[in-house]
Order: sequence, then C-alpha cells, then structure tokens
Amino acid sequence: MNDIVTVEVSDDGIGIEEKDVARLFERFYRVEKSRNRVKGGTGLGLAIVKHIIEKHGQTINVRSTIDVGSTFTFSLDKGKK
Repeated sequence: MNDIVTVEVSDDGIGIEEKDVARLFERFYRVEKSRNRVKGGTGLGLAIVKHIIEKHGQTINVRSTIDVGSTFTFSLDKGKK
C-alpha cells in the first residue's frame, strides 16, 4: 500500500437511492429527474471522474444511505519521484 493513495470524498446530503447507484456514473444520467438545473448538473461530472480513474487502471466506488449521505472512494498510484 506504500505506492497507493486512497481518496474518500463524503457528504451528509440526502443520499442516493439503491436503484440509482448502479447508473450514477453513466453520461447524462441525473438522479434528479425534473431537469431543473438549480438542483443538479448535466450528469457529466461523475462520468468524467470514472473515465479518468479507469485510465489510471483503478475503479471508483460509492456507498450511500438515504438521509445520511454518500461516500465516493478511489485509489491511485503515487507515481515515481
């Protein structure tokens, strides 16, 4: 593990329903369906993050509980000095 950095990003938001977690990293997928830009983005951010992480040969995972929040976790190689 000396060559790996693990990053966790957590929030204490509304959480993500189980049915949405599987599609969360799809391009243009938005959990909030009203298309109201005030409450959400374009649905590209997490897809871009997943693509970058996968290009580094790693994966990104999410744990979420409704009314508690979500945690996104990924690891990256530290690289050479």
